Amino acid sequence: MDSLSQIVLGAAVAAAIVPASHRRSALLAGAALGTLPDLDSLPIALFSDNPITLMTVHRSFSHSLFVLPLVGWLVWWLFKRYGKGRVAASPARWFWAIQLALVTHPLLDAFTVYGTQLWWPLASSPVMWSSVFIIDPLYTVWLLVGCVVAWFARGRVVAQRALVAGLVLSTAYLGWSLLAKSMVDREAERTLASMGLGGAPYFSVPMPFNTLLWHVVAMTPSGYVEAERSVVADEGPLVFRGYPSQVQALAEARDIVAVKRLTWFNRGFMRAQVQQDRLVLSDLRMGLEPDYNFRFEVAERRGDRWQAIAPVQQPWTAPVSGMAGLRSLMAAMWKRIREPSPEPLRASMG
Repeated sequence: MDSLSQIVLGAAVAAAIVPASHRRSALLAGAALGTLPDLDSLPIALFSDNPITLMTVHRSFSHSLFVLPLVGWLVWWLFKRYGKGRVAASPARWFWAIQLALVTHPLLDAFTVYGTQLWWPLASSPVMWSSVFIIDPLYTVWLLVGCVVAWFARGRVVAQRALVAGLVLSTAYLGWSLLAKSMVDREAERTLASMGLGGAPYFSVPMPFNTLLWHVVAMTPSGYVEAERSVVADEGPLVFRGYPSQVQALAEARDIVAVKRLTWFNRGFMRAQVQQDRLVLSDLRMGLEPDYNFRFEVAERRGDRWQAIAPVQQPWTAPVSGMAGLRSLMAAMWKRIREPSPEPLRASMG
């Protein structure tokens, strides 16, 4: 999730646990702890300029449910042992405040489509429940209001009530997102089965800033299909559109390290293209057809074989730019939420 969401989540969790007299300190400490796991990008960038490494190591060790409890215990022990302040005065409450401010960060990230390596160093693919967009105001606003009220109300009862209400409402929104996703997935599976694609790998993810309009992508033997689904307006089967992918080239290059790493990371949800004898892989989970956020040149054809190259990340062409473009996107999404349409959202913005 975005940094603001993580900051207010960590702050709200910590401030709701500690004694009322410690509330402002907990808001600041929780905000810092809620940000801490995302600082992994700094050491990764120091040791590697490989764009695939930068992408796939992010949200790994610093987001592990095996690592963060140990980090939380160490932080707690240091402040309890040497701080002789609030942590020492209420060690049990501060222990849980620190632990939960840290652990809720990767759990929230797992609700997005990017993927979070909750079980690092185990080799399982990143967890991606993909039920909320990376920025969703309807998740964040309740926590933000709760933190603001708690900051000014300090030790008063209304501060605790505002924090608890913010946590309950934001968590309820996550629950709604999972329910909406299950509705979309159920119909997607029916439609894919009717197309002869029963059992095909697929994913669903909400479109930007909402949980009412969803994007569904499924892999096929020759490429992939995609559709949008409004939980408000649409009924019956999804309307899928098909797109080609260079599946043979991808299969031929499957043993190249970068290809294997990306396949593990995104579970094979990739478009393969051959551009000037180079194999370009696009992560289908993030972006709108035909513009995807992450596109990497990973191999070069030499004779009849693919040879590994130093990965190159191609620049991302955003589907919209500036405030006018954002307004166009929001207007197109709002219209699509309210009205069924077989047209792709990207085309409706043109």
